[in-house]
Parts: sequence; C-alpha cells; structure tokens
Amino acid sequence: MSKRDYYEVLGLSKGASDDEIKRAYRKMAKKYHPDVNKDPGAEESFKEVNEAYEVLSDPQKKATYDQFGHAGMDGANFGGGAGGFGGFEDFGDIFGSFFGGGFGGGGSRRASNGPRKGNDRFMQMRIEFMDAIFGKTETVTIEVDEQCDECMGSGAKSKSDIKSCPHCNGTGTVTTQQRTPFGVFQSQSVCPDCNGTGKTIVNKCPKCHGKGYEHKRVKLDIKIPAGIQSGQQVRVPNKGERGVNGGPNGDLYIEILVSRHKQFVRDGNDIRITVPISAVDAILGCKVDVPTVYGDVELTIPAGTQFGQQFRLKGKGVKSASSRGNQGDQYVEVKVEVPTKITRDEKELYEKIRNKKSHESPFDKFKKAFK
Repeated sequence: MSKRDYYEVLGLSKGASDDEIKRAYRKMAKKYHPDVNKDPGAEESFKEVNEAYEVLSDPQKKATYDQFGHAGMDGANFGGGAGGFGGFEDFGDIFGSFFGGGFGGGGSRRASNGPRKGNDRFMQMRIEFMDAIFGKTETVTIEVDEQCDECMGSGAKSKSDIKSCPHCNGTGTVTTQQRTPFGVFQSQSVCPDCNGTGKTIVNKCPKCHGKGYEHKRVKLDIKIPAGIQSGQQVRVPNKGERGVNGGPNGDLYIEILVSRHKQFVRDGNDIRITVPISAVDAILGCKVDVPTVYGDVELTIPAGTQFGQQFRLKGKGVKSASSRGNQGDQYVEVKVEVPTKITRDEKELYEKIRNKKSHESPFDKFKKAFK
C-alpha cells in the first residue's frame, strides 16, 4: 500500500508554514491519539501523523520531501552533489533512494538506536468559571510508565550486564543483500535479537524484570493558572508516553474546558453581565449593587438610562494569565423591564403622567416623519 502525501495526512497544502504545520500536528495527534480515540484504525493514523510531522517539521527533511517525495526519505544523499540526475552523486544513489540501499553494495542506511523521547499525551479537564478566573490546583490520577529507579532505565542488574548485540554488532540493524539482473541490492531492517537497541542484557534488573520502566498509577497536582481560557493547555513534563531505548518520557498536555457561568460572560479578559432595572429607575436614576467576580460594586444609574445602555467597571475583569497582559474590565448592560401587571394606584399615576403630556411622546415624533 502506497504512503499518503505527508501534507494530505496533516490536512495541509504544500508550502504550509512552520506554525501551520505545528498547529495541524497538534490537532491531528489529539484526534487520533490511542489514549482518547479507541477506533480500530486510530493507532495507525496516529503513527502516520507522527511520521508526517517528523519530516515536515525538519527544514532539511521537508526540503528533500518537497523535491523528491517519499523516495527522498529512504536515506539517499541529497547534499547538493553534481551530476546529471538532479543532485544524486551517482546512478547507484537513485536505486538507493527507492530500495533503502546502495546499488552494488554502497550507500546503506543506518537506523538510529540511541535514546529517543516518547510521544506526548493529551487529555481534557473541565473546570468551573470562577476557578478559571482565580486559578486552582486540581489533583488528577493517571497511569504512566516511569523509568525504573533501580536500573535507571537500562533494564540490567548492573552496567556490566549490558553487552553489545552479537547479531548486529551493536548497530541495531541487520543488512540483507539480494542479487538481481541490475546488480546487488541491500536493505536494512531492525535487528530481531535486540529489537533495534543494539544491546543485550545478561542479567535483568530484578525490580522491572528488564523492561527499564515501571507501570504506575500516580496522582498529579495540576496547577491551573489564574486567567486561563477554554482551549488553552497546561503542560506537565515527562508524563507522556515512555521513551525509546532509555530516552525520556514525552509530555502530558491538558486542554482546559471552562464551564459557563449563569450570569457572567467572558469576552477575552473582559466580563459582561446584564442587570435588570425597572422603568421608573431608568427614568429617575438609581444606585444598584452590581455583582462582579470580586464581590458587589455600587453602580450609579443616571436618569434617562436607555434599554441596552452599557456601563464600564474599570479593572473588574480578568487578570491576564500572561505577566505582560492587562487586567480586563466588567461591562454592565442595563435591561429595562416593563411590568406586565400593575396595581390600581400605579395605573392612576401612569394615567396622570400620560394625560399631562408635558413632552411629545415617542410615537408622536415617529408619526411626524410620515407627514
């Protein structure tokens, strides 16, 4: 089965910027990560996404891939050599780029058997509105593979118990050759005896039984910074998937989801709220105690306030999660409520006001526009 185009895997068009590639990778990795996606094909899709990102995030690999496609990823030397084949140093390198080895025995590709950092993990955490405003520490329980503290990840009882693999001579790969009418082709694969580590263990660590890690269920105190917004992430170092060949664990990224509040609405670092007042208070003016996230604040409503009019409470918004950011404000929108039921005395008062007609009514002004 042929490989899909790396740009297609990440949902990008050719020529995408580094930032676009990084954003696309995070989105796709989170979508297909086996920890959150249990579909049968999710793990293979996740591996495909990681492979695409490994190439496109590296400027040199990306340039090679843009020029030669998947064929350029098989180890041929594209270092700008002269010749009649677009930079290939000799005819053998063309075959090497397609078959992973040199033509006639040259140009072999060696897989890395050194320590490699593990993949990152992703999870989501929902918090209350006020916790996002003021921050909090949330305790979560996760399962993680942590480096064995007895052997420090080597899997051996002692350093002297670690030997070079005799099958691959410590390279982690084995080379096979095949004679064809075009010459001798050679290819490399992971050593089956050491699984690519290049090492064998004589006596295994008694604590982890040679695995180099221990599977643990641990509690983590996650510090949620004040001012965090939905969609932002908190990074927990070294709590991702375990590394390869003794490499460090990846990181854990926790996406924060903030629950809605019944009255407050967040708008960046500003907070908005709607408060109801009576028609009489809107006409004559009044003072009201307006709720804020920091407690009630007295607000003066001037006479003649209109429906939907807004008032600003400076500095009563959210403190920015960034040390360079400014604190927001709170905006109070007035909702003038007209009563649906009134008493006999109230009706008489309103009738007197209407009959007096000291001012032209809004409807009278409206009708004049048609004359």
